[in-house]
Amino acid sequence: MLSLRAFAALAFTLAISAMPALAEKRVALVIGNSKYIEATPLANPVNDANDIASALKSAGFEVIVGIDVDKRAFDTRVRNFGELLEGSDVAIFFYAGHGLQVGGRNYLIPTDARLANERDLDFDAVSLDLVLKQMELGRGDKTNIVFLDACRDNPFGRNLARSMGTRSASIGKGLAQVETGVGTFISYSTQPGNVALDGKGRNSPFTAALAKHVREPGRNLTSTMIEVRKDVLASTDGKQVPWDHSALTGDFSFHNDGETGNAATRAARPVDEAAAKRAAAEHTQNIVALAQARERLHQLQEANKSDQQAIFDKQFDTSSSGDADSRRTLSMEIGKIQIRMVRRNQEQEKLRSEVSSLEAKLGLAAQDEAGGAKK
Repeated sequence: MLSLRAFAALAFTLAISAMPALAEKRVALVIGNSKYIEATPLANPVNDANDIASALKSAGFEVIVGIDVDKRAFDTRVRNFGELLEGSDVAIFFYAGHGLQVGGRNYLIPTDARLANERDLDFDAVSLDLVLKQMELGRGDKTNIVFLDACRDNPFGRNLARSMGTRSASIGKGLAQVETGVGTFISYSTQPGNVALDGKGRNSPFTAALAKHVREPGRNLTSTMIEVRKDVLASTDGKQVPWDHSALTGDFSFHNDGETGNAATRAARPVDEAAAKRAAAEHTQNIVALAQARERLHQLQEANKSDQQAIFDKQFDTSSSGDADSRRTLSMEIGKIQIRMVRRNQEQEKLRSEVSSLEAKLGLAAQDEAGGAKK
């Protein structure tokens, strides 16, 4: 029989082991800029920031929020974030608003930025490298996660290009891919060098999906981002593909469930990063291929509808003509249209087979050819 002292020691040990989330310090900086002084306001970023902040708080993060911050306020929040990083196990930075790449470096744009010339970048913008440095400094064995919903069509880039003349070629479209330090994961709302869509609802397509899946228990980061990618592809008809670069050395879950909990647990369960990357890349390729195949099917259907109408119109226009040459010309024109339609039908059959195969690989229920409601 256990002594009272031994029983107390055992109870204490079990209590500590049952509370992994309490041993892990999680911090986040969330910025959303919509009301730009020198550019047309953006509809979504403030909503995006507020919703992501709420989702992260529900996952146990201590969150610094910046809404419509100018340069000084942006710098202050990055500094405060750096102080909060001391002793933290997991750090997240989320930014929604304007951003641009110049010379392969990414800059985030405060609301009071002018960017009349290249020199203004150092004074008016916030370098992403600065934020990453704060997150990685002295935290080589910790987890850093960055989400960038800043790949919108950017008026600041166009203004800057006019002032830079021949050097404007260094201004890239969207954001540049960043090679992160060990322990850092960075996610873009779309492929590096591409422009993301703003969406029509409360949030951008990327943030709407991210805020939704961050709240779901039982998923690690890789699984979460796969679901985000699927949602964005579906909501944008395959036009936007979220992208990420990972140098993580352990597993991470937004919601500790006792199995993917604290840093010690993650260290004991290192992931095969190369295998995870290959699996994620293959999954993304399949999703993109499926979205493109469905879109092509829709295009072929619409083209056939258009040609069918063209045949009807031609027959109607010449129905009253008894001229043999006109009828012969009409027959030849209709024949050419019908040949095009036959070829499209053959292509559609191949695409239907491809769609079925991709849906099976992805474990998706069959959908209509326009990518709409499930059958």
